Formats: sequence, structure tokens, C-alpha cells
Amino acid sequence: PATPTNLTPPPADRYQWSPTGPPVAPGRYTVSLALRVDGELQPLGEPQSFTCEPLGLSTHAAKNPAELAAFARRGASLQRAVQGALRALGEAETRVAHLNKAIDDTPGAPANLGSEVRTLGARLRELRTRMTGDAQRRAANEPDAPSLVERLDDVIQSQWNTTASPTGTQRAALDIVGEEFEPALAELRAVLEGDLPRLESAAERAGAPWTPGRVPEWKRP
Repeated sequence: PATPTNLTPPPADRYQWSPTGPPVAPGRYTVSLALRVDGELQPLGEPQSFTCEPLGLSTHAAKNPAELAAFARRGASLQRAVQGALRALGEAETRVAHLNKAIDDTPGAPANLGSEVRTLGARLRELRTRMTGDAQRRAANEPDAPSLVERLDDVIQSQWNTTASPTGTQRAALDIVGEEFEPALAELRAVLEGDLPRLESAAERAGAPWTPGRVPEWKRP
């Protein structure tokens, strides 16, 4: 699965799907089983080979199954990056929200520090809009263009559940997502690796209360 790592076990509900990855192409595969005890893997039995064959029930089966599998893997690679970026964006939003409050609670903080943090928060909101759509327009039932995440999810959900070749619309959608996501990821990386740590360091120097993402500095007097 290309979805972010989740430490919560999936619910024991037959109506809940477990995270899955892209389907494989027909071919010869090998499976092995091992038991992990205290971090050590103990093989159980010998590896077993089997042939994965289509059932031949498809109305519009892909003429090139390998190309279909490659398209699915391309979508999975993009899904991994997009979903991870969304999680990282959420963590950044939490850090900035706490940082903004901490600066308000710090009388000795520089006057411009709060303004810089609020500006950074606005950049993150704009990033979220680019990735997930305009929440305010949607809350008012106003029309909004498909978001980056929606385009990707539509391709994943429709293509991974069929053995037909990807349509021209699906190919174009994946291209659009890639074009829109690349600059958004660069902007998020600039925030997380540059602007946000810089402002957190400034808050630490000002003696602001602890916020997520910071390790307090202290020296024994």
C-alpha cells in the first residue's frame, strides 16, 4: 500500500477495506512465509511459485497487461508522495497554530515574529487549497474545480478495480496531478526545512513556551 503508515490496526469489519496497493500483471510469482521472533526471521517451509492468470471475464481487457501494471505503479508512486505530503502539511499546520499562540503568550517576543508566523500560516492554507480544494467555496455549495487529491483518487479508485486499459482522461488526470503537485511539494519542503524551523528557533530565543516540533534549550546556571 502507498498510503501513509498507520499504527492503529484496521477494524475487524468485513465492510472495511484494508489498504491495498496496485494490482500486478499476470505472470509467474513466488511467495515465502517467515516467522519473526525477537526481530529474527525464521523461514517456514520452502518458497512456493504460482502463476497469476486473468479469469478471461473482462469485456474490455487490456491488450498490454504490463503497460496497465506500469500505469498503476505510477499512480501508486504519486499517491505515496501526495498522501505523505498531506500528512506533513497537517503536522506543519499544527506546529504553526501552536507557535502563533505561544508567541501571543510571550511578552518579550519581537513584534515582527507573530506577523511572520501568521504569514506562514496563510501560505500553508493556500497550499491546502491547492491540494484539497477551496473549503470555503464548497461549504457554501459553490462550484470548485477538482482538487489535486480528488483527481488522483478518481484515477486510483477507478483504475485499480478494473483490468481495462487506462482511458485518455485517466492518463491526462495523472499528468495534471503531477504538474500541480511538483511545485506544491517544493513549497511545502521550503516551509518545513527552512521557514518553519527558523521561526521556531526565533521563538525559542524569545523564551516562548514549548510548541510541537521544538526541543527546549536550557543550560544549567
